[in-house]
Amino acid sequence: MIDQTRTINAKTAIAAIAGAGDNTPQVSAIIDRRGFDALTFLISTGVLADADAAFTVLLEHDDVVGFGTAVAVPDEALISQGSAAPETDAGFTFAADGQVRKIGYRGTKGFVRMTITPANNTGAWPIAVLALLGKPYFSQPTQGTT
Repeated sequence: MIDQTRTINAKTAIAAIAGAGDNTPQVSAIIDRRGFDALTFLISTGVLADADAAFTVLLEHDDVVGFGTAVAVPDEALISQGSAAPETDAGFTFAADGQVRKIGYRGTKGFVRMTITPANNTGAWPIAVLALLGKPYFSQPTQGTT
């Protein structure tokens, strides 16, 4: 069996939250992917309360940590979990209780963030998002507390 633990570093992108019962977007922390060739975001849902809500996913990237010149990541720099456009596959609806979505980044920018935006939402939407960094440039990465 291959050991993956020594080749990844996980970071909290969006700490576990129960999103407000409205359409307020949740914006992740800016993920510094420098030193790693791979980045995958994992979106974990809880019980989504609204019966007709939909949640869209947007990834943005920049070469500057302050995100002053950030732009949306083009589809060709993303990796989909299915057959549709990557951000469409990562999105979810009210029916996605207790599921995990994933979307990969294969662009060249040093900093990436995710925004999840609800539509038609009036209930709580508990989620958590992790950024999984892999394929480090150097030997074993040090796992921080975030």
